Amino acid sequence: MDGPQVSNLSTPLLRAIHFAAGRHRDHRRKDSRQTPYVNHLIEVALLLSEVVGDSDPDLIIAGLLHDTVEDVGVTRDELEAQFGEGVAALVLAVTDDKNLLKAERKRMQVVKAGKLPRRAQWLKLADKISNVRSMRDNPPAGWSDGRRIEYVQWAAQVVAAMSDPHPVLLGRFRELEAELQGLLK
Repeated sequence: MDGPQVSNLSTPLLRAIHFAAGRHRDHRRKDSRQTPYVNHLIEVALLLSEVVGDSDPDLIIAGLLHDTVEDVGVTRDELEAQFGEGVAALVLAVTDDKNLLKAERKRMQVVKAGKLPRRAQWLKLADKISNVRSMRDNPPAGWSDGRRIEYVQWAAQVVAAMSDPHPVLLGRFRELEAELQGLLK
């Protein structure tokens, strides 16, 4: 054997990492360290990979790309051409309508959560886990404990509205929720 074996997921996954990193190259998280945004995308994909393995490459790739439409203006056509209809559909399913005011976007996430396809619910749940971890480990600069609690409570509403959350991801979310609520009381 001349080299390491790579799974069928390696090339598309690396293409998606490259694409996401390039599109989000100037984006930073709102934390005091200005963490590169791509770290969040990789964490979401990793969470999904831990529960589905290599069995659902489109879901893992969508985890890397889930914010490209709403944050950096990537189009559905571009996602479909680069990564296929399955990835594009998953990303669009979890994309907020930026034409709405922030409060309405948040409300719509709760309303739509249970209507999303199962795999899109898993993607949304992995995103919420990553965001709640950020609230615990490296919160946005200037956010009070009260604002952090409000975010976690809203994220919990989104998750509670899901009709088919992945049980492992749901357990992780619930643990984080309880931990953060305890830390911020």
